[in-house]
Amino acid sequence: QDAGNHTLLTEFVLSGLSSRPELQHLLFFTICLVYTMTVIGNLLICTVTVHPTLHMPMYFFLRVLSFLDISTASVVVPKMLVNLLSEDRSISHAGCVTQLYCVVFLAATEWYLLAAMAYDRYVAVCSPLRYVVIMNTRLCLALVLLSCCSGSVVAVVQTAWVFTLSFCGPGRINYFFCDIPPLITLSCTDTSLYEKQIISATVLVIFMPFCLILLSYACIVSSILKISSAESRHKTFSTCSSHLTVVTLYCASGTLIYLQPKSSNSQDTKKILALIYTTIIPTLNPLIYSLRNKEVKEVLIKMMAMLVKK
Repeated sequence: QDAGNHTLLTEFVLSGLSSRPELQHLLFFTICLVYTMTVIGNLLICTVTVHPTLHMPMYFFLRVLSFLDISTASVVVPKMLVNLLSEDRSISHAGCVTQLYCVVFLAATEWYLLAAMAYDRYVAVCSPLRYVVIMNTRLCLALVLLSCCSGSVVAVVQTAWVFTLSFCGPGRINYFFCDIPPLITLSCTDTSLYEKQIISATVLVIFMPFCLILLSYACIVSSILKISSAESRHKTFSTCSSHLTVVTLYCASGTLIYLQPKSSNSQDTKKILALIYTTIIPTLNPLIYSLRNKEVKEVLIKMMAMLVKK
């Protein structure tokens, strides 16, 4: 141990979503239900999009997105559920490092994947005759691999930087998982440089892909307006608007959490935003993409009919 208030921490304590004992069981069953819906819904998307009639880049990206959503929820929710029913809410130093790395990796990868999905929609709408040639299997795999590699680099840098800080005891994190904003509030050292760095990372990870997505959709809207058939315009816009809805939800919650990592905003507000980002949105994705997509609904109905016949 160091002198004074500086302590070499071997574990942290997560305060959880709420400190009110009467809410713990209600929160447990609610979040357990949401997590179950997340896993079942996204597994369903993964299963449905394997169907031969949905053998298109858009559905390949959607399948990867569903896998990332399951992974994000699984990194955060099980530990949160255990803590809601347990008096011991500690998490080891190694466990905290691992959880932070996984959360940042999955979030960054998902953002880059959403940008790749926007590019796919741009090519489909603006260059339909060349779509099959441009969005071939090799390019799709390369975009997913690039998203994963970029996410991994961001996660390594952010995690390494956070854990070079000196933390003050007793190491109580006012959050329900190990994340950057609550961790840097525990630091005994000056974090002003790190706060500037995390803002730069937020711009790199969220705003740059977001700007590329907006640019893609500006071109898409321009092309949609040129379509003479009202039915074709509606179908194209419906497909693209599903993706844009997800992007907006991610952007709004993500930027409010990370753009001001040590702001005076209520920590409870950040907890709610983080819950939306890590738990609620992964549940909504299957609903947004399936209920607004005619092809997915048709395949799902066919698969359910086959199961009933068996």
